[in-house]
Amino acid sequence: MEIELYKETFEQEVLQSDIPVLVDFWATWCGPCKMIAPIVKEIADEYDGKILVGKVNVDEEPDLTMQYNVSSIPTLMVFKNGQLVNKAVGYREKDEILKMLK
Repeated sequence: MEIELYKETFEQEVLQSDIPVLVDFWATWCGPCKMIAPIVKEIADEYDGKILVGKVNVDEEPDLTMQYNVSSIPTLMVFKNGQLVNKAVGYREKDEILKMLK
């Protein structure tokens, strides 16, 4: 399952999560974001309960975007135990994203 993340929910949903969280920073106008979206959704569905997948719309959440120094999208970040442990900028294949989560 994918959830929308907002500044108000980020700490509770991501930083306090008991399971790893994959965060997708994206925008509606971003071509590569549209290409990676089905892959991210597939991972969310396949690993439901084991990995939380959250999406941050950079146009709607400029504070989060600045806080995590997102300058290009899509940017994928992996958080474990409240810590940023992995980050990738640009389109990635599914196997590359899964490696980030290990």
